[in-house]
Amino acid sequence: MSRVQLALNVNDVDEAVRFYSKLFGTEPAKRRPGYANFAITEPPLKLVLLENPGQGGSLNHLGVEVESVDKVDAELSRLANAGLAAINERGTTCCYAKQDKFWVEGAPDEERWEVYTVLADSPTFTADEGPACCSGTDAAQGDEPAPSSAACC
Repeated sequence: MSRVQLALNVNDVDEAVRFYSKLFGTEPAKRRPGYANFAITEPPLKLVLLENPGQGGSLNHLGVEVESVDKVDAELSRLANAGLAAINERGTTCCYAKQDKFWVEGAPDEERWEVYTVLADSPTFTADEGPACCSGTDAAQGDEPAPSSAACC
C-alpha cells in the first residue's frame, strides 16, 4: 500500500495533535517530543507534524510512503526514465525511523518530495553516523527534536 505524506510545520505539536486527532478520528501512530505522525486509513494519508515555532501552518515537505525497498527502487527508476533527478538516501535515520528513500529534484516551485519506506523504528530523530536526515539539512542529533530550520519527515 502506498500513501501520500503531508509534513506540516506546527507551532505547538500538542495543540496540533489534539486538532488532527479530532479531524481524522484517530490518534498518532508515533509520538515523540516535537514530533507526531498519523497513519490515516481514510483517506490514505501519512500526516507528519513537526514542531517548528514561528513556522506553523506552513508546508515542510511532501512524500509518498511505499511498502518496500523494491518499490522505492522501482519509483526511482521510473522517475529517472521520466527525466527527473533524485538524491538517494539509503539506510538513513530520520524522523525516528530508519529509512531507504530518495528526494525528487526539480519540482517547479521547489517543493520537496520524498519517496520512502520505513525499515525500522528508531529511538532517535537522526543517527549519529550515516546520511544526514532529510537530504543534508541541519537536523538534530540524538534524542533532541529537529530544530526549526529542519525540513524532514
